Parts: sequence; structure tokens; C-alpha cells
Amino acid sequence: MIARFRRLYGASPLHLLSLLGCFAVAAFVALQVSRGPLPLRTAIWFVGAVVLHDLVLFPLYALCDRSVSELFRRGPRDDRITSSTINYVRVPTLLSGLLLLVFTPVIFRRGEGPYFRASGLDLSPFLGRWLAISGLLFLGSALIFALRTGISRASDKAA
Repeated sequence: MIARFRRLYGASPLHLLSLLGCFAVAAFVALQVSRGPLPLRTAIWFVGAVVLHDLVLFPLYALCDRSVSELFRRGPRDDRITSSTINYVRVPTLLSGLLLLVFTPVIFRRGEGPYFRASGLDLSPFLGRWLAISGLLFLGSALIFALRTGISRASDKAA
């Protein structure tokens, strides 16, 4: 029976169950947002974010990724950086960009008055903190890359 289901559906019953669970969570979130104070504003923001991402941001970072990958592909054959190695640049860039996207209002000090009234805190340290976290992400990635490269070269010499 499971084999027949898998043949008809194309995946296991567990896949269907998890997909239905995801739809249930998404429906619950949509219901909660629709009951909020500004459901139309939230919907406009969501559609704008999807359009901005798909039409502007995705082509932009795809072009940047392709440019960096092409830059690293040039050079002597032994020194070329593989596609898995480029992830040492991709991952910290993605995480730094995600932090910037989520915390843009406080990083660029928008809404300082309401933020101060709600929390009693100043927005001035957020830019420095974001830059420090981004720097640490890139530094950590560079250290891991250097460590793995050193281990790889040491094992190549030993062999």
C-alpha cells in the first residue's frame, strides 16, 4: 500500500504529512496576522517584500555571486578555488545581509523616538554591533578556511 501511495504521490506519506503540517502552521500565522491591528499594511509589506526580493535583490546577489565565482576561477589551475570553497564567502555574506535586512531600521537609526519610548535604549550602538558581528563572521570563515586549507596541504605533503 505504501509503495502504491509513493508511486501515485511521488514521495513518502511522511512527506505529505510534513507538508500538511507546514500548511497548517502557515494558515495559523495568516489567521493571527489578519486579526492584528494592521492586516492590510502587513499584506502590502509582504507583497512588497516578495516583489522586491524576486525582481531586485535576487538578480543583484546572483550577479554578485557569479562575479565572485568567476573572479576566483581565473588563475593557475592549482590555485583555483572550487565552488565549495566559495561558500566561505557566501555564508558570512548571507548571514550579514540577513542581519542587515532584519535590523535595518535600528542599524540606520529609523524610529529613534518610538524605540526610545518603548525600551529606554538608544539606537546608536546598532551600526557598530552589526559591523562587528559581520566582521567576526568573515573572520571566523577565513580562519576555518585557513585551518582546513592548512590541514589539507599538510595531509597532501604527508601522502
